[in-house]
Amino acid sequence: MTRTILDIHILQNVPPSNMNRDDTGTPKSAFYGGVRRARVSSQAWKRATRKRFEELLPPEELGVRTKKVVEALAERITAHDPSLAHVAAKLAEETLTTATGSSLETPKRKARDDGEGGAAAESKYLMFLSRRQLDALAELAVSASEGGDVAVLKKSLKDKEQKARARSAVDTRHSVDIALFGRMVADSADLNVEAATQVAHALSVHRSDIESDYYTAVDDRNEESETGAGMIGTVDFNSATLYRYAAVDVDELRRNLGAGLKDDEPPSTPTAKAVAAFLEAFITSLPSGKINSFGHHTLPSAVLVTVRDRWPLSFVGAFEEPVPKSAQGGFLRESCRRLAAYVTEAEKQYGLDGDPAWVFRIGEETQELAALGERVTLKGLLDQVESAVAQRLEPTA
Repeated sequence: MTRTILDIHILQNVPPSNMNRDDTGTPKSAFYGGVRRARVSSQAWKRATRKRFEELLPPEELGVRTKKVVEALAERITAHDPSLAHVAAKLAEETLTTATGSSLETPKRKARDDGEGGAAAESKYLMFLSRRQLDALAELAVSASEGGDVAVLKKSLKDKEQKARARSAVDTRHSVDIALFGRMVADSADLNVEAATQVAHALSVHRSDIESDYYTAVDDRNEESETGAGMIGTVDFNSATLYRYAAVDVDELRRNLGAGLKDDEPPSTPTAKAVAAFLEAFITSLPSGKINSFGHHTLPSAVLVTVRDRWPLSFVGAFEEPVPKSAQGGFLRESCRRLAAYVTEAEKQYGLDGDPAWVFRIGEETQELAALGERVTLKGLLDQVESAVAQRLEPTA
């Protein structure tokens, strides 16, 4: 069976920064090809991508991942019927317990601070629900409680039909971010959502050493006779040319999102739009760790996107032997040469050299990548990929 898989390859220069640090405050790293490389975890870039979605997609297309899920649902219940504000948390707790099978409880610290035991219960783990799912649960809680009676709601949710309605509310109409990144519900495996996207840890194409910045801060109220700093410290950082990779299983994404519900649009529209949104968000996002200290705002120098029908394929092997700096300094030019040669050989040997591809690049240093696909701008890339995905998902006559 023919599949539709989107491969995204990125080369990006990042100046001195500490955008993704470990428990000691040091930039994350990894050994690859026998040398230490700068590393940015997939979790960090997925988080940055999700935050970028907030600028690209309407709120109703996105989800909320939180332990404070009772509080989130209580807000939706109150918005649905303001007169239920005093019992919204209790209604939310009962509804979520039935819908997700999760045990919810008030954290001991919050129970002590509240004094009267009125603090909202929380999940023991982060729960990921779309805003549409929260709205569906809020509507169920209001209607089944018959005006906000918690006892009536509890009795109603024991009914098979109502229980099934509650479960269905959290297992349909997934948001774009849930459909892309997946969801795990520890207490109800049948509510899990398989992620349609895989994101690799970004690695520097070269050896990368960690440096330390010694800094001081002066007390503004010190007199001239008071020498010395008010505070001293160090912060670790590195800089790198990163290879980034992600793959989107478009067929899985369509299964997660479902077909379009509007009469005036093709069934493939939600999936095609989600692919374009992810592509833009992944390309333009940036983990923001220590960004006020380093201002490491950069965008990729080169992006290669390929639509495949067999399997995803990372080209990190092009950099297994670390790239040396050029005579003039810099790693980008040689990285592009390595990548172009590796892609051409790998696709030829595996019979993948006919797959549609687009290249979005900046600067003369990236010229070697020109032959790998059709050259486009960012907007052109998004438009053409969205169109290609829509065409592949449309049923054939």
